[in-house]
Amino acid sequence: MNAFEEKIARHGHRGLLSQQIEVLQVNVGLKCNQQCRHCHLEASPERGEMMEWPVMELVMKAAESSCCRLVDITGGAPEMNPHFRPFVKALRERNHNVQVRTNLTALLESGMEDMPDFFREHRVQLVASLPCYTEENVSIQRGSGVYEKSIEGIRRLNAVGYGTQTSLALNLVYNPGGPFLPPEQLALEKDYRHELQDRFGISFTNLLTITNMALGRFRKELVRQDQAETYMRLLRNSFNQKTLPGLMCRRQISVGWDGTLYDCDFNLALGLQVNHGAPDSIHFFDPSHLWKRRIVTGEHCFACTAGAGSSCGGSIISSSNK
Repeated sequence: MNAFEEKIARHGHRGLLSQQIEVLQVNVGLKCNQQCRHCHLEASPERGEMMEWPVMELVMKAAESSCCRLVDITGGAPEMNPHFRPFVKALRERNHNVQVRTNLTALLESGMEDMPDFFREHRVQLVASLPCYTEENVSIQRGSGVYEKSIEGIRRLNAVGYGTQTSLALNLVYNPGGPFLPPEQLALEKDYRHELQDRFGISFTNLLTITNMALGRFRKELVRQDQAETYMRLLRNSFNQKTLPGLMCRRQISVGWDGTLYDCDFNLALGLQVNHGAPDSIHFFDPSHLWKRRIVTGEHCFACTAGAGSSCGGSIISSSNK
């Protein structure tokens, strides 16, 4: 029993069990046009790992058999997978709701000029990374010039209705620029709206706050600054048992670029595939053995249970329920 499971055992949980599969999260590759300092997957332009079409076909079968409510496509920069558009189109033709996680700057790459129109045509929900509303903080995390490109990406999406029409969701993602927890989500959302509308005239649907995992490049930076243990102590000391029912791993499963199954994208980064007797590959996908599986946990899980909690859908609980 690891430290996280020891902690939740004190609150009556003998291990962490999934409840159903509402979301099928699909990492279609680690290639990205950026190389962000906080990336837990260490995605970059040099990464060659990419999901092939036969695996995508199995993902579509899994989406059907699991009756999931959403297929959540991520990366890297998912748009850079050569099968990305056929994959999205095929999922929508099968009436699956599709969400794509974009870094915004990929929309400015050569050949991507019509991507906003493609998203609109297929009614794709969007989650877009914008780790801060200030240029300085974004540049520190993502590099010089990324902020301007991100703003232009939002402008292009706004121009086709994203973030301005109810049916075209454009949710932005904030993550801290250092070893600290995100601020209260709704309060920060108000700041984002004011700054982005006032300075650039751009709009979005909701803001999602996500706690940084001490994995990948972010962990390397923590170690370099001798802050790794201090940060982990913060996460452990900020444990909130009220977050446990809403943990994303309890209602979703992640598919790696090669078809390996994981309880979440962070376990994917660590190579901790589905275990405890459940099938660990899309080739053997069986909802009856995955719906109530025991989740593989570790020290990193304290990040999802700290403060208001953290998930791919933002904070888990409101400040009033902490």
